[in-house]
Amino acid sequence: MNSKVLTKVFASRGFYLRFITRMSSSSPADKPDNLIEQLTNKLFDSAAIGNVEEVKSLVAGAVAKDAKNERGWTALMFAARNGQLPVIQALVEKGCDVNIMNASGQTALDIASFWNHTDSATYLQKHSTHSPFDQAVNYYSQNPLYRASDLRKNSEWLEDAMRKDSTKFVIFSSDLRPLFTKGEGKKLKLVTLTYAQLSACLAKKPEVVFLGLETWDPHSSAWFAVRLPAGDEGLCKECQPQGYFAELFPRSRDVMMLEEAQAGIFAEANSLMQWLDRYRFCATCGSSTRIADGGYKRVCDDKECRSHQGVHNTCYPRVDPSLIMLVVSPDSKRCLLGRGARFPPKMFSCLAGYMEPGECIEDTCRREVQEESGVKVGRVEYHSSQPWPFPATLMLGCIAHARTEEIQMDPEELEDVRWFSKPEVTQMLAGQHPDGLFVPPPTAIATQLILSWATRSANL
Repeated sequence: MNSKVLTKVFASRGFYLRFITRMSSSSPADKPDNLIEQLTNKLFDSAAIGNVEEVKSLVAGAVAKDAKNERGWTALMFAARNGQLPVIQALVEKGCDVNIMNASGQTALDIASFWNHTDSATYLQKHSTHSPFDQAVNYYSQNPLYRASDLRKNSEWLEDAMRKDSTKFVIFSSDLRPLFTKGEGKKLKLVTLTYAQLSACLAKKPEVVFLGLETWDPHSSAWFAVRLPAGDEGLCKECQPQGYFAELFPRSRDVMMLEEAQAGIFAEANSLMQWLDRYRFCATCGSSTRIADGGYKRVCDDKECRSHQGVHNTCYPRVDPSLIMLVVSPDSKRCLLGRGARFPPKMFSCLAGYMEPGECIEDTCRREVQEESGVKVGRVEYHSSQPWPFPATLMLGCIAHARTEEIQMDPEELEDVRWFSKPEVTQMLAGQHPDGLFVPPPTAIATQLILSWATRSANL
């Protein structure tokens, strides 16, 4: 686009003087292409602060309404982040794509929901065209933070970020119980404190983990998790009298009652804190280690240890993949559910098991189903995944299509396993089974697998 065209576009909207000023400069930073970039950034800023008229002018001019920054954020997303409903309405009316996802896989609706901007989320939901068969997103899977892995090695930046007034600290007790408080309804939420509130604790150099930023911008608010020194729990209770240190699963199900938008942050924080606690010595040589990369790495203190050469999974947080699968009968009219000895009475769930070294997802699924139930599986469909931060499991959910129906249960693995018809499963989901049988809560990926099958058309 040449300067004459740009002048004509902007003159009618009050930008003429600014445009002429920029174009009169000989600096490469003031060329037309860079001007478009500057105006695009202005669109993002205007959307974030709620300047509706400026937003309308910019998208009516030379700025693309769905323009993205380097992290895939659009003006609609910035408006959603700050609950700027009038801006959201104006952008949607201009034809902005509500379903665009940023680099973290979030839409404007996801962002508005996380930040509890109810009016904005409701409006965006009405204009979303997502199909009900879109990829499932499970509990603990909706972490809205940009992890900013490129900043983890910058200790100076991390130190400065911790001290900012806008920084939030997620709190863990010395025995790794998270600090919760009541949210809306029956929901719970994470207690977050500031550096000023925690200065006395942080002066003792406790374990601190960098969780990420609220947006892609390195100047946006940072989140950390901190493990309090023993005896300092009372200080946090003074800052948040309604807070309490919750027991972890399976001792308590409070960690399944978090607001969904915060459950993903908890999953990241808890997995890292558990790893730092459990792996204090070098797995290669047994020497002591120190924490690095914002809590995402342990470095062996022995300079001669071979863990310093190359990439070693002993140095980084572990993630343990496991398979959880809903087995569907050959005629697709029944599914296979089992119960372990530790389950609550009358609860049935999907079969599950850990992957073994050198094993693919499909073979893990077939092996585990046959070992536990004797049923042989053919085709395996991936459904969705769920982090399970107790301490670091990643559950890979699948729909497994059985080739046989005869059950030969392994009593060491299961207490009971049986085929259930779709009407019976529907009763279990609704809590109306005549024998009182039920499935896990909706926060469990098992129930999402069961629900996806139960709601499928009979012709599928």
